[in-house]
Amino acid sequence: MSYDIQEADEDSGTSASDQDPRSAYVSAFGRGLAVIRCFSQSQPTLTIAEVARAAGLNRATARRFLHTLETDGYATSENGRYRLRPTILELGYTYLSTMSVDQVFQSELHELAEKLHESCSAGVLDGHDVVFVARAQTSFPRIMTLALSVGTRIPAYLTALGRVLLAELSDEELDEYLATTPLQRETDRTITDPDQLREVIADVRERGCCIMDQEIEVGICALAVPVRQPNRPTMAISVAAHASRTSIESMEQGYLPALRATGAEIERILRLRN
Repeated sequence: MSYDIQEADEDSGTSASDQDPRSAYVSAFGRGLAVIRCFSQSQPTLTIAEVARAAGLNRATARRFLHTLETDGYATSENGRYRLRPTILELGYTYLSTMSVDQVFQSELHELAEKLHESCSAGVLDGHDVVFVARAQTSFPRIMTLALSVGTRIPAYLTALGRVLLAELSDEELDEYLATTPLQRETDRTITDPDQLREVIADVRERGCCIMDQEIEVGICALAVPVRQPNRPTMAISVAAHASRTSIESMEQGYLPALRATGAEIERILRLRN
């Protein structure tokens, strides 16, 4: 296997790849990342054939990538089935450390979850999805049907976190998002009309918060606010509750002040750390 590496031009100090980003793309690296993404909570172990099918590779190529991951300590195998090792978290935690939010968010979210007796989350916008970067479960007994963990990706329009982050986009960026994102109905309350969603996001911008009532799953309500960082992308924090325990009005009156206060405290700490 060979790679076409472009050398810098001695006169201009640039390369062809600087002028055309497509020529700088290393397809082998992209395929390797696709192999890692094949593993999930629902599929923690996979065979070579399953990885090849999921990543769109032939078996020989999938085998080489899996062998590389295993050799470097990122995966292990038993009886022909591969699984990722905890070492793979180094890749995600490297990102979290650059964001300077891991310990800050975890500590503040934990306090908030215990105060509200509900689960709390933090997320960032990544393309069309919101990615959960921190989670805190309350020690108070609760039953929630949504299984979320750090690294979980959900279409941004389906979550309160995501809509808060979409409200931070420029009008042009939001138009691009709505034009390229398929809006699928999850419950009979899910907003799937782009114009209606644009109006909702405009309201989120004005209010500085988002409340969602059973749009992602029947029974699940959520409230989110933005957390802005100096010179870094906006993040968001949220609290989720079951509709059988609280109403939207109760969440807004009882949870929103605490959520805003936590967001403000996180912003204060991050400003001090920058």
